[in-house]
Amino acid sequence: MKKHILFGMMIAVFFSGCAWFERWFEHTEEKTAHELVNDGISDYRDGNYKDALESFEKLKDWYPFSKYAILAELKIADAHYNLKQYDEAVIAYEDFENLHPRNEAIPYIVYQIGSCYFRQIETVDRDQNNAKKAFKIFNRLKKQFPDSVYAVKARENIKQCLKSLAGHDLYVGLFYYKSKHYKAALDRFKSIITNYADVGIHNEALKYIVLCEATIKEQTE
Repeated sequence: MKKHILFGMMIAVFFSGCAWFERWFEHTEEKTAHELVNDGISDYRDGNYKDALESFEKLKDWYPFSKYAILAELKIADAHYNLKQYDEAVIAYEDFENLHPRNEAIPYIVYQIGSCYFRQIETVDRDQNNAKKAFKIFNRLKKQFPDSVYAVKARENIKQCLKSLAGHDLYVGLFYYKSKHYKAALDRFKSIITNYADVGIHNEALKYIVLCEATIKEQTE
């Protein structure tokens, strides 16, 4: 019996020692902040965004006070963006803006937040929530940083957002018109003229405004 107990204790000590050794070995294998940032940048440049993300996340977690920590935060967001993980990218970009509101990269950060929504804009027959969010963010960028190169880039995206939003109202208006709900259709067509700059569909909206008003007048006489 004593031999069995002694043997069991030896086994426990052995595995405990192995676990300690494994933890010690893992610790000694940790890369430096400099190594991690080099790995992350190299993978990112090669388009290996998953590997880059892993390196930058380790850098952020292991060396939060490193001179590379801010870069890691930014590249984590960029890696998510390039992996089309837009929800995660928005969170990472917003965290960066909140933590470093005076950083010189903020115009880029705001542009990227808008781009996350912009890249998810649906066709005009679908919900336009992403178009609305992108439009709002790009407008904020234009007002907050009017001289930034990213504000210039945002202006073209704003036009596309407006085109999508106005196109959606035209689509809904035509649906109401074909369903003979002329008052609802008229409201949609008028909203295009009132709420959106001309993106190439004002003439069509005006045509249906005339048709709706004429039909409504006939029905009330």
